[in-house]
Amino acid sequence: MSVNEKYLNVFKESHAILQGHFQLTSGLHSDHYMQCALVLQYPDKAEFLCGELAKMLNEFDVDCVVGPALGGIVVAQVVGRALKKRAIFTERVNNQMVLRRGFTIEKGEKILVVEDVTTTGGSVKEVIETIGSLGGDVTGVGALVDRSGGKIDFGVPYKTLLSLKIQNYPESDCPMCRDGLACTKPGSRTVVQ
Repeated sequence: MSVNEKYLNVFKESHAILQGHFQLTSGLHSDHYMQCALVLQYPDKAEFLCGELAKMLNEFDVDCVVGPALGGIVVAQVVGRALKKRAIFTERVNNQMVLRRGFTIEKGEKILVVEDVTTTGGSVKEVIETIGSLGGDVTGVGALVDRSGGKIDFGVPYKTLLSLKIQNYPESDCPMCRDGLACTKPGSRTVVQ
């Protein structure tokens, strides 16, 4: 069994790979959805996966681990614990990624950004921009799952446990929409009706 299969099996055991018709946080549509919350609800699985990710990210010079809410909160906490570094998160306020709750980043502080799943990398890019505006220095990015198959460029080193090539479609070119299949929005940025 390959390393990729070992990690993928943890997601399968947790029923975290959903099939259907989904609108992703990026706005793209897909017939697969990685619901990391179903894996991360189990502390032993969260510790295993995030611990493995932390081993990959250990080479980065890091003072603090930051994850975007919601998906990156647990990942940041568990990776931070494994690396023995402070862990905080950003939140979206008025459609802008910000630090709240008294969290701060010092000028020149070395930051590792982590996320549960990336498709286009939009949330991570927003976090990187926020950290830069506060004077922080992003030294690397990590994610449990990269749905792009390695196509995302954050301008800093990027490591993932799973790199999957999952087909995504703009809504205007979505075959499931053309077939009239109902679409669900399981991501954290949208209100489910």
